[in-house]
Amino acid sequence: MSKLNTNSNTYIIIYSTILVVIVAFLLAFVYQALKPMQDANVALDVKKQILYSLNIRNLDGAEAEAKYADVVKAEKDVKGQKVYTCKIDDEQITVVSMKGMGLWGGISGYLAIKGDGTVYGAYFNHESETAGLGAEIKDSQAWQEKFIGKKIFDDNGNVVLSVVKKVEDPQTQVDCVTGATLTSNGVDAMLKECLKNAKPTETAQTETNDDEEKED
Repeated sequence: MSKLNTNSNTYIIIYSTILVVIVAFLLAFVYQALKPMQDANVALDVKKQILYSLNIRNLDGAEAEAKYADVVKAEKDVKGQKVYTCKIDDEQITVVSMKGMGLWGGISGYLAIKGDGTVYGAYFNHESETAGLGAEIKDSQAWQEKFIGKKIFDDNGNVVLSVVKKVEDPQTQVDCVTGATLTSNGVDAMLKECLKNAKPTETAQTETNDDEEKED
């Protein structure tokens, strides 16, 4: 019997092919095995972000799940945008999901709105912003808390809440993150675009339509 030539091109190609197939199979198996856990972690992270916008923080997994179930009463799509109806201390709060673009990548967030059209709370996230600068939209709770109490809409339902370099109207404006003007501009643009669907009249009309559908 001839000895296997491990230095031949045929042997190397066959060996490499078998190795690639085995590794690919193992990766696919691990991915499928871990996917339910990954999906659960993503869903939990979303719930925590919504709770952050409601000024509810520092809860672990089980506590966050329980609190979310307690305060979030309904979830719906308004023109492709997630809107959550919540109740905190018998006060109804509407949480609006938002997505936009920062300097280096996507940004997102949740804004909690009181019945009078002012901000109850805010939370912002990012995919890849500069640490210590643009990343502060996520990392700085103090900056997020600057939104609390700000007026969102004017009398005609136009979005007046904004992020600016120099605050001239403390009722509607939040100063931008120091050294992160472009990321702050991205947050401002996101607010303007995404809050259009949260106008009090439109939200009320959507809720009315939902109630009518339930009655039918």
